[in-house]
Amino acid sequence: MPKATRRDVLRVATGVAGGAAVVGAVGAAAYMVPLLEQPDASAPPPPGTVDVDLLPLQPGQQIMVFWRSWPIFVVHRTPQAMTMLRNPDLLGQLADPDSDQLQQPPYTKNLQRSVKAEFAVLVGICTHMGCTPAFYPQPSASEPQPDWLGGYLCPCHGSKYDLAGRVFKDYPAPYNLPVPPHRFLGDNVIRIGENPRGVSFDFNSILQI
Repeated sequence: MPKATRRDVLRVATGVAGGAAVVGAVGAAAYMVPLLEQPDASAPPPPGTVDVDLLPLQPGQQIMVFWRSWPIFVVHRTPQAMTMLRNPDLLGQLADPDSDQLQQPPYTKNLQRSVKAEFAVLVGICTHMGCTPAFYPQPSASEPQPDWLGGYLCPCHGSKYDLAGRVFKDYPAPYNLPVPPHRFLGDNVIRIGENPRGVSFDFNSILQI
């Protein structure tokens, strides 16, 4: 596997929404590029936040937006994927299955590491050297690795994460993928960069990004 000596963050942009470029990714290695519309063009999100329309995002799909210049993965997990997050075989392979390390807001310290179980919101930067992990959501006997359970594989040094961004044991990355502050404005719109009402969480307090 080739080594990387610099941050290898994918930055393919098709436009600007709320100050953030928007990119889409579907399937394991195929990328498409939908431009997400703001839910209300007359009321742009506050500075430092990004609103994402979840309606076009089908189960099993991922899109990527940018917040604070970081790539953010937004995943619509399938029922099968949500079941896998509790699989004892998977949990036994994870370095921090209960998210005890401070890599997420307190309201996402759960097995799915999210506000709603079906939607994951993750900073798409490997906690080893900053590469962008590739999305392989489907379990496979052989691809991209033998006995793959579904999740992310870092192309630089091989670190593995599940579909909640939890890192596997015995790989270079020391921490789970960070979860940014986020809240739902409705059933189909999520605001990244803003905590739920009544919650105070400083993203700068996490261990590593």
